[in-house]
Amino acid sequence: MTASGSAASLIEVDSFSYYTEFKYLHWLSRCLVNPQYILVAAVIVLVGWFAIGVLYNLRRGDALLKWMQNGLPSIGQKTTFRWLGTSVAELVIAHAKKPFRRLETLLVLKPRDVFWMTLMASLQGREDIVIFRAQLVTGPPVDLELLDPNSWSGRGVLSQLADRKWESKPYQGLQLLAPAGLLDLATQTLDRLTIPMGKLSERYTRFSLRREASQPHFEVHVPFPAFRTLDARAYFEALRGLARLTSERE
Repeated sequence: MTASGSAASLIEVDSFSYYTEFKYLHWLSRCLVNPQYILVAAVIVLVGWFAIGVLYNLRRGDALLKWMQNGLPSIGQKTTFRWLGTSVAELVIAHAKKPFRRLETLLVLKPRDVFWMTLMASLQGREDIVIFRAQLVTGPPVDLELLDPNSWSGRGVLSQLADRKWESKPYQGLQLLAPAGLLDLATQTLDRLTIPMGKLSERYTRFSLRREASQPHFEVHVPFPAFRTLDARAYFEALRGLARLTSERE
Protein backbone atom coordinates (compact mmCIF):
# COMPACT_ATOMS: atom_id res chain seq x y z
CA MET A 1 0.00 0.00 0.00
CA THR A 2 1.34 3.39 -0.93
CA ALA A 3 1.82 6.26 1.51
CA SER A 4 -1.01 8.17 -0.09
CA GLY A 5 -3.30 5.18 0.25
CA SER A 6 -2.50 4.67 3.91
CA ALA A 7 -3.10 8.36 4.63
CA ALA A 8 -6.44 8.25 2.87
CA SER A 9 -7.52 5.25 4.91
CA LEU A 10 -7.18 7.31 8.09
CA ILE A 11 -9.88 9.75 6.99
CA GLU A 12 -13.44 8.49 7.41
CA VAL A 13 -16.49 10.56 6.52
CA ASP A 14 -19.74 9.80 8.35
CA SER A 15 -22.32 10.98 5.85
CA PHE A 16 -25.15 10.73 8.41
CA SER A 17 -23.35 12.88 11.02
CA TYR A 18 -22.43 15.40 8.38
CA TYR A 19 -26.03 15.63 7.19
CA THR A 20 -27.35 15.96 10.75
CA GLU A 21 -24.86 18.68 11.60
CA PHE A 22 -25.71 20.53 8.42
CA LYS A 23 -29.43 20.46 9.22
CA TYR A 24 -28.75 21.68 12.79
CA LEU A 25 -26.67 24.59 11.54
CA HIS A 26 -29.34 25.43 8.98
CA TRP A 27 -32.06 25.39 11.67
CA LEU A 28 -29.90 27.45 14.01
CA SER A 29 -29.30 30.08 11.35
CA ARG A 30 -33.05 30.31 10.76
CA CYS A 31 -33.63 30.84 14.49
CA LEU A 32 -31.05 33.57 14.63
CA VAL A 33 -32.54 35.53 11.78
CA ASN A 34 -36.24 34.71 12.05
CA PRO A 35 -37.99 37.61 13.81
CA GLN A 36 -40.78 35.31 14.95
CA TYR A 37 -38.39 33.37 17.17
CA ILE A 38 -37.00 36.62 18.57
CA LEU A 39 -40.51 37.89 19.29
CA VAL A 40 -41.54 34.67 21.03
CA ALA A 41 -38.39 34.71 23.17
CA ALA A 42 -38.96 38.36 24.10
CA VAL A 43 -42.57 37.67 25.10
CA ILE A 44 -41.50 34.73 27.27
CA VAL A 45 -38.88 36.87 29.04
CA LEU A 46 -41.29 39.79 29.61
CA VAL A 47 -44.12 37.56 30.86
CA GLY A 48 -41.71 35.74 33.18
CA TRP A 49 -40.33 39.05 34.47
CA PHE A 50 -43.88 40.32 35.08
CA ALA A 51 -44.91 37.21 37.00
CA ILE A 52 -41.79 37.19 39.18
CA GLY A 53 -42.03 40.94 39.84
CA VAL A 54 -45.71 40.78 40.81
CA LEU A 55 -45.14 37.79 43.08
CA TYR A 56 -42.18 39.45 44.81
CA ASN A 57 -44.04 42.71 45.44
CA LEU A 58 -47.14 40.95 46.73
CA ARG A 59 -45.14 38.79 49.12
CA ARG A 60 -43.05 41.73 50.36
CA GLY A 61 -46.10 43.92 50.81
CA ASP A 62 -48.00 41.12 52.54
CA ALA A 63 -45.13 40.55 54.99
CA LEU A 64 -45.13 44.23 55.97
CA LEU A 65 -48.92 44.30 56.28
CA LYS A 66 -48.91 41.31 58.64
CA TRP A 67 -46.28 43.06 60.75
CA MET A 68 -48.35 46.27 60.84
CA GLN A 69 -51.36 44.44 62.27
CA ASN A 70 -49.73 44.48 65.70
CA GLY A 71 -49.25 48.26 65.67
CA LEU A 72 -52.22 49.71 63.81
CA PRO A 73 -54.72 49.26 66.71
CA SER A 74 -52.84 51.99 68.59
CA ILE A 75 -53.88 54.38 65.78
CA GLY A 76 -57.44 53.15 65.21
CA GLN A 77 -59.55 50.03 65.55
CA LYS A 78 -60.86 49.79 61.98
CA THR A 79 -58.58 49.78 58.94
CA THR A 80 -59.67 49.39 55.33
CA PHE A 81 -57.18 47.91 52.88
CA ARG A 82 -56.83 47.56 49.12
CA TRP A 83 -54.14 47.07 46.49
CA LEU A 84 -53.84 49.90 43.95
CA GLY A 85 -52.26 47.92 41.12
CA THR A 86 -49.29 45.64 41.82
CA SER A 87 -46.94 48.16 43.42
CA VAL A 88 -49.07 50.22 45.84
CA ALA A 89 -51.14 49.11 48.83
CA GLU A 90 -53.42 51.52 50.70
CA LEU A 91 -54.59 51.37 54.30
CA VAL A 92 -57.07 53.93 55.63
CA ILE A 93 -58.11 54.59 59.22
CA ALA A 94 -61.04 56.97 58.78
CA HIS A 95 -61.60 57.51 62.52
CA ALA A 96 -58.19 57.58 64.13
CA LYS A 97 -57.17 58.26 67.71
CA LYS A 98 -55.64 61.57 68.78
CA PRO A 99 -53.55 63.33 67.62
CA PHE A 100 -54.85 61.95 64.32
CA ARG A 101 -58.25 62.54 62.86
CA ARG A 102 -57.66 60.38 59.78
CA LEU A 103 -54.58 58.42 58.65
CA GLU A 104 -53.79 57.04 55.21
CA THR A 105 -50.85 54.69 54.81
CA LEU A 106 -49.41 53.81 51.42
CA LEU A 107 -46.91 51.03 50.81
CA VAL A 108 -45.17 52.07 47.60
CA LEU A 109 -42.98 49.34 46.15
CA LYS A 110 -40.60 49.60 43.24
CA PRO A 111 -42.38 48.73 39.96
CA ARG A 112 -40.71 45.35 39.57
CA ASP A 113 -43.31 43.88 37.21
CA VAL A 114 -42.34 45.87 34.09
CA PHE A 115 -38.74 45.56 32.93
CA TRP A 116 -38.14 49.09 31.67
CA MET A 117 -39.90 50.63 34.68
CA THR A 118 -37.73 48.51 36.99
CA LEU A 119 -34.65 49.68 35.14
CA MET A 120 -35.74 53.32 35.32
CA ALA A 121 -36.53 53.03 39.03
CA SER A 122 -33.10 51.56 39.69
CA LEU A 123 -31.39 54.35 37.76
CA GLN A 124 -33.38 56.91 39.77
CA GLY A 125 -32.44 55.26 43.06
CA ARG A 126 -36.04 54.47 43.97
CA GLU A 127 -36.74 52.13 46.85
CA ASP A 128 -39.71 50.70 48.69
CA ILE A 129 -41.20 53.42 50.90
CA VAL A 130 -44.02 53.95 53.36
CA ILE A 131 -46.10 57.13 53.06
CA PHE A 132 -48.16 58.39 56.00
CA ARG A 133 -50.74 61.10 55.22
CA ALA A 134 -52.77 62.41 58.11
CA GLN A 135 -55.37 64.96 59.08
CA LEU A 136 -54.67 65.99 62.66
CA VAL A 137 -57.04 67.15 65.37
CA THR A 138 -54.90 70.29 65.62
CA GLY A 139 -52.94 71.42 62.58
CA PRO A 140 -49.24 72.36 62.69
CA PRO A 141 -48.18 75.98 63.23
CA VAL A 142 -46.19 76.31 60.00
CA ASP A 143 -46.06 75.11 56.41
CA LEU A 144 -42.80 73.39 55.50
CA GLU A 145 -41.24 70.82 53.22
CA LEU A 146 -38.15 68.83 54.11
CA LEU A 147 -37.20 66.61 51.22
CA ASP A 148 -34.52 64.78 49.32
CA PRO A 149 -34.32 66.59 45.95
CA ASN A 150 -32.84 63.48 44.35
CA SER A 151 -35.80 61.26 45.24
CA TRP A 152 -38.77 60.81 42.91
CA SER A 153 -41.19 62.34 45.43
CA GLY A 154 -38.81 65.19 46.22
CA ARG A 155 -38.44 66.14 42.58
CA GLY A 156 -42.21 66.21 42.19
CA VAL A 157 -42.68 68.55 45.16
CA LEU A 158 -39.93 70.89 43.97
CA SER A 159 -41.64 71.26 40.61
CA GLN A 160 -44.98 71.99 42.32
CA LEU A 161 -43.46 74.67 44.56
CA ALA A 162 -41.40 76.30 41.83
CA ASP A 163 -44.05 78.98 41.15
CA ARG A 164 -44.89 79.64 44.80
CA LYS A 165 -41.55 81.30 45.56
CA TRP A 166 -40.91 79.44 48.79
CA GLU A 167 -37.58 80.09 50.47
CA SER A 168 -35.19 77.17 50.84
CA LYS A 169 -31.93 76.15 52.44
CA PRO A 170 -29.97 72.94 53.10
CA TYR A 171 -30.88 71.14 56.31
CA GLN A 172 -29.09 68.02 57.55
CA GLY A 173 -28.36 66.76 54.06
CA LEU A 174 -31.87 67.49 52.78
CA GLN A 175 -33.59 70.59 51.39
CA LEU A 176 -35.87 72.66 53.62
CA LEU A 177 -38.53 74.87 52.04
CA ALA A 178 -41.04 77.24 53.65
CA PRO A 179 -43.16 80.24 52.60
CA ALA A 180 -41.36 83.57 52.42
CA GLY A 181 -40.57 84.89 55.89
CA LEU A 182 -41.23 81.57 57.64
CA LEU A 183 -37.97 79.75 56.98
CA ASP A 184 -36.61 80.48 60.46
CA LEU A 185 -39.79 79.20 62.09
CA ALA A 186 -39.63 76.07 59.93
CA THR A 187 -36.03 75.53 61.03
CA GLN A 188 -36.97 75.91 64.69
CA THR A 189 -39.82 73.46 64.23
CA LEU A 190 -37.54 70.83 62.72
CA ASP A 191 -34.91 71.38 65.40
CA ARG A 192 -37.60 70.59 67.98
CA LEU A 193 -38.69 67.48 66.05
CA THR A 194 -35.23 66.01 65.41
CA ILE A 195 -35.34 63.44 68.22
CA PRO A 196 -38.92 62.17 67.61
CA MET A 197 -38.22 62.01 63.87
CA GLY A 198 -35.20 59.83 64.57
CA LYS A 199 -37.33 57.43 66.63
CA LEU A 200 -39.54 56.77 63.62
CA SER A 201 -36.87 56.49 60.92
CA GLU A 202 -33.20 57.22 60.42
CA ARG A 203 -33.83 58.52 56.92
CA TYR A 204 -36.56 60.57 55.24
CA THR A 205 -37.25 61.34 51.61
CA ARG A 206 -40.05 63.76 52.51
CA PHE A 207 -41.46 65.37 55.65
CA SER A 208 -44.31 67.80 55.03
CA LEU A 209 -46.46 69.99 57.27
CA ARG A 210 -49.47 72.04 56.15
CA ARG A 211 -51.78 74.28 58.16
CA GLU A 212 -54.72 74.13 55.73
CA ALA A 213 -57.29 71.41 56.34
CA SER A 214 -57.77 70.96 52.59
CA GLN A 215 -54.36 69.23 52.47
CA PRO A 216 -52.81 66.58 54.68
CA HIS A 217 -51.57 68.33 57.81
CA PHE A 218 -48.82 65.75 58.16
CA GLU A 219 -47.09 63.70 55.45
CA VAL A 220 -44.04 61.50 55.87
CA HIS A 221 -42.12 59.41 53.31
CA VAL A 222 -39.69 56.91 54.84
CA PRO A 223 -38.06 53.65 53.72
CA PHE A 224 -39.69 50.38 54.70
CA PRO A 225 -39.04 49.72 58.40
CA ALA A 226 -36.90 46.76 59.45
CA PHE A 227 -40.04 44.79 60.17
CA ARG A 228 -38.23 41.52 60.80
CA THR A 229 -36.55 42.95 63.92
CA LEU A 230 -38.54 46.07 64.87
CA ASP A 231 -41.57 46.02 67.17
CA ALA A 232 -44.66 47.28 65.34
CA ARG A 233 -46.26 48.80 68.43
CA ALA A 234 -43.15 50.85 69.16
CA TYR A 235 -43.03 51.97 65.53
CA PHE A 236 -46.57 53.30 65.50
CA GLU A 237 -46.17 54.87 68.93
CA ALA A 238 -43.20 56.76 67.49
CA LEU A 239 -45.46 57.90 64.64
CA ARG A 240 -48.10 59.11 67.11
CA GLY A 241 -45.52 60.91 69.19
CA LEU A 242 -44.10 62.70 66.16
CA ALA A 243 -47.55 63.76 64.96
CA ARG A 244 -48.46 65.01 68.44
CA LEU A 245 -45.38 67.21 68.65
CA THR A 246 -45.96 68.76 65.22
CA SER A 247 -49.19 70.26 66.56
CA GLU A 248 -47.63 71.86 69.60
CA ARG A 249 -47.04 75.61 69.74
CA GLU A 250 -44.02 76.90 71.54
